[in-house]
Amino acid sequence: MGLFSKDIATLNDLYVHTLQDVYYAENQITKALPKMIEKATNPQLKQGFETHLRETEGQIERLKRIFQIEGLEEKGVTCPAIDGIIKEANETAGDIADKAVLDAALTANAQAVEHYEITRYGTLIAWANQLGRTQSAQLLAETLAEEKATDEKLTALAESKVNAAAELATA
Repeated sequence: MGLFSKDIATLNDLYVHTLQDVYYAENQITKALPKMIEKATNPQLKQGFETHLRETEGQIERLKRIFQIEGLEEKGVTCPAIDGIIKEANETAGDIADKAVLDAALTANAQAVEHYEITRYGTLIAWANQLGRTQSAQLLAETLAEEKATDEKLTALAESKVNAAAELATA
């Protein structure tokens, strides 16, 4: 399916496609997070990733409920954006030897994922409301709140510990 393929003709089509996109993205994130957990050395960062993995699994279940509510087939469509963010994160992490600098990179990469998700869920909520799908909008809003909270936690951790530790790294 192209960026604006003929399969997407209505706002409803766009809404469904974006639900499928974020469903794919969340599933890819559940595959990437265990690798991030393994690479993280800061205990709070590692714990945050573990917590977010469980949260993401719950978000997938929430999306499954939305597919059911909407009478849609539970399926994803390839999301080049999340694939690119994860690929870049893997490449960056592979190039960093110092563990403190690696933690800073992992934090930044996780925030890139969160920012992508925040834009997607915000858009989906607006479209669900426009289409009169208030129950789906409420479920999407729960996920959006979780994504924003995770982003805030990552920012606080980066600013209080991770970035300072990375700054002390020797070349």
